[in-house]
Amino acid sequence: MAETDKARADEARAAVVEAALGRLELDAKARLLAGQDMWTLPALPEIGLKSLVMSDGPIGVRGVRWTADDPSVALPSPTALAATWDPALARRAGVLLAQEARRKGVHVLLAPTVNLHRSPLGGRHFEAYSEDPYLTGEIGSGYVTGVQSGGVGTTVKHFVANDAETDRFTVNNLVSERALRELYLAPFEAIVANAHPWGIMTAYNQVNGTTMTEHHHLVNEVLRGEWGFDGFNVSDWMAARDTVGDIEGGLDVAMPGPRTVYGAALAQAVRDGRVAEATVDAAVRRVLRLAARVGILDGAEPVVTEPPASVDGEALAREIARRSFVLVRNENSALPLKAGTVALIGAAARDARVLGGGSATVFPARIVSPLDGLTAALPEGTLTYAVGADPATELAVADQGFSLRAVCRDADGTVIGTRSAPNGLIQWMGSDLPEGVTHDTLHTVELTGTFTPRESGPHTFGVKGVGAFTLTVDGTTYYDDVQRPDKDDPFEAFFGAPVPRAQAELTAGEPVEVSLTQVVQLPDDIPMKVVTFALAHSAPQRDPDELIAEAVEAARGADTAVVMVATTDRVESEGFDRTDLRLPGRQDELVRAVAAANPNTVVIVNSGSPVELPWRDEVAAVLLTWFPGQEGGAALADVLTGAHEPGGRLPTTWGSLTDAPVTQVVPADGELPYTEGVFIGYRAWEQAGRTPSYPFGHGLGYTDWAYESLETDGTTARVRLRNTGQRPGREVVQVYVSPAEPDTERPAHRLAGFAGAEAGPGESVEVTVELPRRTFEVWDDTAKAWAFVKGSYEITAARSISDHRLTATINV
Repeated sequence: MAETDKARADEARAAVVEAALGRLELDAKARLLAGQDMWTLPALPEIGLKSLVMSDGPIGVRGVRWTADDPSVALPSPTALAATWDPALARRAGVLLAQEARRKGVHVLLAPTVNLHRSPLGGRHFEAYSEDPYLTGEIGSGYVTGVQSGGVGTTVKHFVANDAETDRFTVNNLVSERALRELYLAPFEAIVANAHPWGIMTAYNQVNGTTMTEHHHLVNEVLRGEWGFDGFNVSDWMAARDTVGDIEGGLDVAMPGPRTVYGAALAQAVRDGRVAEATVDAAVRRVLRLAARVGILDGAEPVVTEPPASVDGEALAREIARRSFVLVRNENSALPLKAGTVALIGAAARDARVLGGGSATVFPARIVSPLDGLTAALPEGTLTYAVGADPATELAVADQGFSLRAVCRDADGTVIGTRSAPNGLIQWMGSDLPEGVTHDTLHTVELTGTFTPRESGPHTFGVKGVGAFTLTVDGTTYYDDVQRPDKDDPFEAFFGAPVPRAQAELTAGEPVEVSLTQVVQLPDDIPMKVVTFALAHSAPQRDPDELIAEAVEAARGADTAVVMVATTDRVESEGFDRTDLRLPGRQDELVRAVAAANPNTVVIVNSGSPVELPWRDEVAAVLLTWFPGQEGGAALADVLTGAHEPGGRLPTTWGSLTDAPVTQVVPADGELPYTEGVFIGYRAWEQAGRTPSYPFGHGLGYTDWAYESLETDGTTARVRLRNTGQRPGREVVQVYVSPAEPDTERPAHRLAGFAGAEAGPGESVEVTVELPRRTFEVWDDTAKAWAFVKGSYEITAARSISDHRLTATINV
């Protein structure tokens, strides 16, 4: 759309918004700013406004039902998307997610997460992109542009400095203005400037003593004032705590409902003279503007009238996955696999972990495990499988072998409704209840059905959730009591660990009856109506020494051993931070034993963020696959067999916890000082003079590249390079800028830009990388402004932060 046409359309929508606003009474306006349930805002028929529907992302669109009964495409994790170093690919991911949102009746996607990897211990880092603000901003801009090109809004989150999970509801993060501007605000600023998001989500935490939902300076003065953001501002779920503080601080919408600090409380605050009605009007105007943009306000033409062409979700998920895989080691060209036999080892190879835990969770219709993918790709009879070592130390939601349904009863025990249950998880939010069931009549929910074990022996069953439960297996009641939370977290029922409650001796292939009943009691500290609990299970545990011995024998008899190691939901998830970077269980021991038996050992690392790899120099190859989404196994087969090269580069530094420069994520007396200032990630590693296991930007392909020339005029860098290998490939040219003279106040190097280059064997290609003015600026705390720092700079074309190929010097 031409700029004049766009301006005309914006003016027309604005006129409709003003007319609608003028017809609203105070109570209706206040009600519109408060969630009516978990995911929606109320409809206002008097002005032709439909109910606005929001849904979690960022790797898929859940919809208003948090259940496997309503499947969603599951893309690779955000760390994987950032590892592609390809904003255009991020844009394509966004287009697909808009398509998914429209399919599910969703108007606003609660994504992307653009907080930074400040410390490797951040438990939710798989849901954010990178340690670098520029890379984060570029990938985030692509994502937002893609989603909104499909007519669906985004909410860039969590604004701001929500970089860890410990005490996330209350922590006061003490951050200098310079660090805020140069690091933590920078991705948000870039996305506002480049992609014009329709929404921002403010975080739980405080910044320098003020809760983010009440932060007038950062929201009204910086976000809206300096940057010109014109979208709506929604709270993180349950973050809004003060009616006057929130509305004066720039918060438009308090979620979820029905109990919030807005609604009737906000209308009363206006009547009492504590809030000006004009302040409420400004918030309502922004919500109506969003409604107009997504097409749910009568009389207003939506921004997108013709959605983009349909996207094949499975194909795109597979492409993103293989292009995100980072090959960090490949001795003697161990990959791609050569002809011969392969021993596949690891629990995660069979039961794949494709996404992170918490609110990023969706339920795909299918999951291709590594075992599935390699079985389909390799010649028949050449692949064997052994568990080796299982990293899971906890029960998992009942799934494989279970056939379940949910039965709802009233207080008299009368059945009032039923629903299918694809697995052992029940999560009904708001009005999402089985037909004929209401919260007023619902007394118990029973998950009931059969379990057919695939292994004989002692099977463990457990309960995830809070409340009164009765657990029965094969006619025996093992638990009939109240399960209480083990910490003061309103989301414990969602993210807490399952508790073992029964052990039953079962026979493979013989089905048994199972039942888990919860007495439904809606907790007072959660302002929305939610029914959530889960039946959990684990198969008989074999002797770990025997499992490792079996894996070693399989490896010894194969031409190549492929070992998959992984983290678990209790290592990386929303709601808690990590305490170390070790792989759980005996996986390190497994890798070392296999590598000793077969020198041609390839290790696949299935984690969303860095883990320590103490055996990395003892194996032939190491491939990082992040959480690769539903098609991860197929993508892995593509890369291991050489059908495609691994395309990823590290978006964050991998190293040991001992050497990591920034590790503090636990507050003291409620405060967490960001004492490192602007030195996080590779900036901090360089400042400390420490060498990580694998540096930021590192990644190998299946071909080689020669960097031939670098030309720069201070605003662009032109790099010519040649594919000197034997097969086509893609290189990520990274351009770093550093002061020519040592400067302890500024990072030694700073990522200024990057570009992908593709070429066939022997071909050369030139890429041009823009050097933004901001590259040469610092935030001046005294002047409260950006300062352009004149002087001499080195412009470096590199393969990673530590692999410099060409350097030029300029004066600016």
